[in-house]
Amino acid sequence: MLYSLFEWLRQIGVKVPGGALFQFITFRVMLAVLLSLVITMVYGKRLINYLRKKQVGESVRELGLAGEQQKKGTPTMGGIIIILAILIPTLLLANLNKAYIRLMIFSTIWLGLIGFIDDYLKLRAKKIAQQQGINYKKGDKDGLAGWFKILGQVVLGVVVALTLYFNSNTKVWREYVGQVKPEDTTGMRVVVLDDKKHYFVPANEPISTIPFVKNHEFNYSKLLPAAIRGGTWILYVVIVIFIITAVSNGANITDGLDGLATGVSAVIGACLGIFAYSSGNLRFAEYLNIMYIPNLGELSIFIGALIGACVGFLWYNSYPSQVFMGDTGSLMLGGVIAALAFIVRKELLIPIFCGVFLVENISVVLQVTYFKYTKRKYGEGRRIFLMSPLHHHYQKLGYNESKIVTRFWIVTILCMVLAIVTLKIR
Repeated sequence: MLYSLFEWLRQIGVKVPGGALFQFITFRVMLAVLLSLVITMVYGKRLINYLRKKQVGESVRELGLAGEQQKKGTPTMGGIIIILAILIPTLLLANLNKAYIRLMIFSTIWLGLIGFIDDYLKLRAKKIAQQQGINYKKGDKDGLAGWFKILGQVVLGVVVALTLYFNSNTKVWREYVGQVKPEDTTGMRVVVLDDKKHYFVPANEPISTIPFVKNHEFNYSKLLPAAIRGGTWILYVVIVIFIITAVSNGANITDGLDGLATGVSAVIGACLGIFAYSSGNLRFAEYLNIMYIPNLGELSIFIGALIGACVGFLWYNSYPSQVFMGDTGSLMLGGVIAALAFIVRKELLIPIFCGVFLVENISVVLQVTYFKYTKRKYGEGRRIFLMSPLHHHYQKLGYNESKIVTRFWIVTILCMVLAIVTLKIR
């Protein structure tokens, strides 16, 4: 809104002191980071006090973990703080006419709403149980049904996939190799860099970056026989739905220790910010020999707000936590990260830079699968880990909660570096 206001004033010839700064994306990105930090650190405290006043406290299952009883009653639904700290800077500083910005605003609100309803229903069930004198235990069938949350993730996947596939403003432009004749330039995009003209043509099929391969572009249409490649968009929708659901659930599962999911998400956001800047800048894209994606500049403002919101939320969410994000924040963060990965065409790198989310997901799947298999075969269920997700396994081994969180952050930083290095290792 501020960007639009200053841009309108500039167009009608009204000079506002400092207004020219809003033309620079780097200035707006830094401003978005600072504004999101202020919102989370200053106004976040007020929201925490409000949640505590309304007795919006977390219920804790008795799992025999160190320090679990101290968490009882800690305000939850703190994801509202993160959502506001992302949306307000984006609405104020970004160009809202850009398709990518609109898509990310929708993604944030949609999954945030799904998570909020789930948290609200759980809290309502807890209050009803207390009023009736029933011993409420977390894990009872309250909240949203699992299928409903998955449905919400599926809807987001469909919206993201169809927008990226059919919207003309989200097309990837490939550089045309060969001699260009003047009569052939219709429909091409010309970019002048160092007095050299670069000609780009739109890619009609969805493409992505494949790591560790010299020819680093991966075309989804190649997965289908030539006769049915007209239905590539259906395959693309299915893939987007699967990855968004997996990453969103991975973030939700990871949110089990103070500051764990928040810190990991901040690091992943920084990684995606580097990808967005590299692919959206022709000079960097040419140097790294990666695909050039126009219109990614405004996306940096959203990513800056995301990073600032996560870092600011850590002020209250780090050990010992004063507030939990709940499903309101964790489902949203995972879904937004997956959507961003598709926008910058780096979704095939998700197993690397989202390595912690992946391992947490796999630990649960392996534990449940092995338990059911051994129970059916031997009559008694056996476990691979002392407890899943993986961070609880380390708690059972006696590791301090802060040490587990810090080491998971370090692993995420290493994964981020590896993902960035793949841009040159091919």
